[in-house]
Order: sequence, then structure tokens, then C-alpha cells
Amino acid sequence: MAPTGEELEKQAAALRESNPGNRAAKYFDQAYYDGLSDEDKETFYKCIKTGFDNADSGMGCYAMTPTDYTTFAPFFAKAIGDYHKGDPACAEKHENDWDISGVGEGGVLDLQKLGLAEELSMRVRVGRNLASFPLPGAMTKEDRIKFEVTMTGSFDALKEKFGGTVYSYSPDLGEGVEHPNKIDEEKYNELVAAHVMFKDMAADTYLASAGIADDWPYGRGCWQSDDKQCIVWFGEEDQLRIMCMKRGTKLNEVFDRLKTMLDTIESIDGITFATSSKYGYVTSCPSNLGTGMRASVHVKIPNLTADGTETKAKAVCKPLGLSVRGTGGEHTPIGADGTVDISPSARLFIKESAIVQALYDGLKLLLDAEKAAAPAEA
Repeated sequence: MAPTGEELEKQAAALRESNPGNRAAKYFDQAYYDGLSDEDKETFYKCIKTGFDNADSGMGCYAMTPTDYTTFAPFFAKAIGDYHKGDPACAEKHENDWDISGVGEGGVLDLQKLGLAEELSMRVRVGRNLASFPLPGAMTKEDRIKFEVTMTGSFDALKEKFGGTVYSYSPDLGEGVEHPNKIDEEKYNELVAAHVMFKDMAADTYLASAGIADDWPYGRGCWQSDDKQCIVWFGEEDQLRIMCMKRGTKLNEVFDRLKTMLDTIESIDGITFATSSKYGYVTSCPSNLGTGMRASVHVKIPNLTADGTETKAKAVCKPLGLSVRGTGGEHTPIGADGTVDISPSARLFIKESAIVQALYDGLKLLLDAEKAAAPAEA
């Protein structure tokens, strides 16, 4: 049974004082909560529970079904507007558009022509969920098994195009039903160590509070292509995390291949990605709504980072909405050779094509600045 509005307001008030950035507490409204039906109170409480359990949460909430962003719009719209635009009253509407034909030379983004001397590590991933299932926080063990079975046709289609193998950590597909793709603990640990598979989510208190880590390891696994450049996780924070990575100089290649993967998955009858008319592709966490995308490249800029920091690179990239960080992620040091991770920070209220454009423009400016920062010849 969900707590009373009075109980939650008391907790929210304390959180607002101790952790003002916690959006679950910041936008909790007792009058709104008290006006919900008993059934909606149960669902809404599940949505905000992680923020109330984890005081240091920034977002502090997860949707439980694809329609929650509409059903609980008086709460979610404020939290989403605040997070993505710094404006709880934000009324923008998201548009998805993958057409990059207007970027570079007819959609070919050859960074060698911008002065790139060596290949880059390029990677892009998106989160997706199916419209026909609850989101991971509300899925039962039976839902998780059914989801994995439902995805069989899509994985078969991916294997036709890219080869590869499905690895499932699910113990079975229901009582007495053997699993054809089952792996043991040794293989699972090997895949985790190789960054092909994700870790046990129970250790993540945010996901555990939201119910996303429940029923481990049922419905959890991955597919990897023969060339190791394409991976699909299933059963993580979103039902699907779809990734493409490679070393090269043509930035469009990873985006084009990822789009092919997405189209292949959704080409199977019964497979439709969950979308919102306002927020684009639906994800469990509001921070990933819209494109659900994170795109990044590792680029070597030893001249701009000669002082041991990414300060100069950030000055170039920030106006384009690009983040600069160490190659191990946020708060990690830059590479000893001056390699940094560049990625667009926006997910929502930005088109996929605009993300590609921002990366391309940012890399052009970075490479120009790197050349200008070269030591003068004696």
C-alpha cells in the first residue's frame, strides 16, 4: 500500500532542505497526490520511490509504464522541463529526425578532410522500450521472460544481417522450459569483463528502489555481432540498449549502422518502440527521453590539453552543447596522450541529425584549435 500524502510530504520537505536538487522531492505536490485514485497512487509512488529512498538523486524518478509521462504529467512535465531546459514550465515538443544528408558531404562525415591524422574510437547507443510491455520497473518475472521470447524474431533478423550470438543469463524461459541461449556464471563474468554485458543491477540502489533490478537474472542478456561492433543489451534500465562502435574516420558510419539495427529490430511483427507525442522515444528515466541517445568520440588533442586539463577543449565545445571528459567517463582524467571523450549533452528536444551535426561541427572546431595551439617551430 502506498504511503499517505502527509507521510510523503513530510519526507519531501526534509529532502528539499537537505538535497534541493532532488527533483522527485522538489516537484512532489501533496494536493495532487491526494487527488489520485488508489491505483494511480500505487503507480505514482513507484515512480518517485527511488528519489525518496536515495536522497542524492538528481532526477529521482522513473516511469513504470509508457503512458506514465501522460498520466502523471502534472508531476513529470515539471521534472522533465527542469532537467532538460532548466524550466519546469517548458512546453516544447520533441521531434525525431535521422536524416543527416545535409551534414558534411551529402551525409558522409569524413574527419580526415578536417585534418584528423588517425582513426577515432566512435560509439553511439540508444535506449528503447516496447509499447506492448510495462517499463522495467513494473515488469514481473513473467513479463521479463515473455519480453525475451518476444525479441527472438528481432535477434534472428539481426543475426541475418550481422551474424552474432545471443547470450542469455536467464535461468530458464519458465518452469521446465530449457533456454537455448543460456550462459553460465563463468561466461557471464567473461562478458562483463569485456564490457559486452552489464553488471548485476541489484548493486545499484537507484535501480533497485525503482524495481528495475527485480527478478535478476531473468530476462537479462545481450546480442553481439560477429565483428563485435554491434551490441544489444536486454533487460537493463531500459528493455533495450542498442549500441554501435568502431574505429574509423567517417563519423556517419556508426550512426548509419545503428539506424539499420533499429529498423531491423522494429521490422518484426509485434515489435513497436514506445513513443510519446510530446517526448519522443520513451525511456525509464526521464533524463534519456527523446532520442534516448548518447554519442561519443575519443579524439587526441595533445596541444589543447598540454596543461593537463580539458579547460581549453571545453571552451571550444560548450557553445555547441558538447561535453568534454576523460576517456573513462565523467570525473575521470584525460588520456596521457591528450585523448578526451566528446559527446553531445542533450537527449530531448533535439533531433538525431542535430546531434550528429553538433559532433561534426565540434570536432571541426577542435581540430582547428588543436592545430592553432601547436608549439611554434624554432
